[in-house]
Parts: sequence; C-alpha cells; structure tokens
Amino acid sequence: MTLPLFVLGTSADPHSEKGVDCPGELPSASDPLLVERARKAKEALGERLFILGHHYQRDEVIQFADVTGDSFKLAQQAAARPEAEFIVFCGVHFMAESADILTTADQRVILPDLAAGCSMADMATFDQVEEAWEALEDAGIADDVIPVTYMNSSADIKAFCGRHGGVVCTSSNAKRALDWAFERGKKVLFLPDQHLGRNTAVLEMGMSLDDCVLYNPHRPPKADDLRDARMILWRGHCSVHGRFTAESVDDVRERIPGVNVLVHPECRHEVVLKADYVGSTEYIIKKLEAAPAGSSWAIGTELNLVKRLGQMFPDKNVSFLDKTVCYCSTMNRIDLPHLVWALESLVLGEVPNQITVDPDTAHWAKVALDRMLALP
Repeated sequence: MTLPLFVLGTSADPHSEKGVDCPGELPSASDPLLVERARKAKEALGERLFILGHHYQRDEVIQFADVTGDSFKLAQQAAARPEAEFIVFCGVHFMAESADILTTADQRVILPDLAAGCSMADMATFDQVEEAWEALEDAGIADDVIPVTYMNSSADIKAFCGRHGGVVCTSSNAKRALDWAFERGKKVLFLPDQHLGRNTAVLEMGMSLDDCVLYNPHRPPKADDLRDARMILWRGHCSVHGRFTAESVDDVRERIPGVNVLVHPECRHEVVLKADYVGSTEYIIKKLEAAPAGSSWAIGTELNLVKRLGQMFPDKNVSFLDKTVCYCSTMNRIDLPHLVWALESLVLGEVPNQITVDPDTAHWAKVALDRMLALP
C-alpha cells in the first residue's frame, strides 16, 4: 500500500487537550494497558452495551466496535438492538442524533467526545435554512420546492425537511430520493452538501449545470435565479472530500500507470468527472473487494478508511488520491482514551455525554427518515 504520511498520534491526557472530564490519569493510546482497560470495561457491560464504529474511525477504536459501517447503516443497527441499554457511537454528533431518533426511549446513546462534530452539518443551521425558505416564499416558489437533506445534517435540518414534505437521503440513494422529490415538486432544495446534490443531478439525472443554483446563506441568489433553477444547492461541503482536486487525479495517473480512480460523490464535480468510479463508502469497499488481484486503485475518501482498505486487500495496490493528509479531524476526536473514559464511566453507573433529541424535533426528523426508508 502506498501512503505518503504517517498516522497521527493521540494525546496521553485528553482532559487537558479536549476538555473532557476523565476519571483518573489515562496512559497513551498505544499503551497495552489502555487496550486492556477497554476490553475489561466492554466485557463488564456485556449485552447492555453496543458499540458502533464509523468507517472513518481510527483502528484503535474500530477494534472494539461491534458493528462498522456508514452513518445510516450504524443508526439502523442501533435500532435493531433494542436489548442494548447503552449505544456508544464512535462517530460524530449528527450520527449519534440519528441513532437517538431511531432507538427506543429506554436506550441511551453516548458520544465519547462531544467535540466530535461535522463541519458539513454545521454549514446549514436551522435559522439559516428557515431564512432560505422565506426567500423561496418571497420568490413565489416555495410551494414548488421539496427539501432533501443528506444524512450528514443535524436533527434540526432533518426535522425541517420532515415538516416541509421533504426527505433524507444517503450517498447511495440520493438519486432515488431526488426522483421521489421531483414527483412531488418542480424544484429541490438540497442540503447541506452542494457536491453530492450537483453530482447526482448532473451525472445521474441528466440535468445540466445551468439547472443548478448555489444558495449562499450569507449572500443569497437573486429571486430570478431561484425561479430558473431546478436544483437549489446549499453552499456546504465536506472538508475532507472537498480537498481533492482535478490535479490530484492527473497527478496520480502520471505516477501510477493503469490506476483506477475511485472517489466519493462528496468530491467536487470536476474530480468526479475525471474519476473512473464514483460511489458511497459501502460502494468503495465492495468495489475494492471485487477488484482483481494486482490492480491499482487511487481512492478519494477519508484516509483512515483508505489505510484500512490497503490492509484488508493486500493483493491490490491501494493509494490515497492526494499527496497531503486527509483525515477527518472531528471524527478523529473519538480516540481510545475517550472510549475508555466513556466505557469505564458506564461501568461505574454514570452515563457520560448522552445525546438526546427533543421530542418534536425527533418526530419530524423521523418522518423524513421514514420517507427515505420507504423509497422504492
């Protein structure tokens, strides 16, 4: 496996760096004692505990996950385990919110570090989206617009879509969600990732770039531009996938003859156009699994996953698409010290960092999620 950079280290004392109240001094994440403490705490909690690990998590955390997957798969897995009293979500905040919405009232969802957020989700706040909807009403088109939000959004935004007749989507079912929306309206407000919305509309639904308008909440487009557009794309993006460029693709093709370029649809449009294959995280994993031995792959997604794919498929030459580091910095806040702190707190009868969504928000967010689950 070809990688340009080393794995980032972790702090020996997360309390001093991240403001988390840890019970006692924690050794370095590489210390075998820390691994043993996590193992013992998990064993003590038994079936009361279910640990979810997102694909982008570091290996030191993934080793303790009962299930790994993307955000929606993990939320579904949590809902399928009603006997588990504690759901420890090793991911980011919006994922834990979705798990809380889909699980029972008796289950408690824990996020080991509350600072593990998502920059993309934070790019669309509830107040901003409400103001955007008012702008659509002022332009006389709100009745024609169906809101569609990517799973990578806050519970507030999912609830907004639920209230306004909209739906949630994932990177693997975005086209189905958009087909559903256009059966019910003439336009779509796509939140919060402009790239997934644009790539799906143009590459999978036959629209042109002229059918799309970018909605910047700090400088909204003119009413005429909103009226002319079919896809109103929120000005948000993934800080990881947005780093890849068309030059990255050209460079890797020069360096690795015959390389297959495989990227996530959160990448920029010009990157997706130059790639050989485009798909969700689960698609990327399955594509590598089915690839012939000896084939070369440059992958445009989060670096922890790319490194893990290289380890999973040693018979293939797996490279990172870019020359510079592309870890998800907020996802990486969930490290082994924080996981140990959360598990040991549960053993002591304390419930740290519980994620709860208020009933009204949870209701309408679930409406939007259920509409997605009902997609053909």
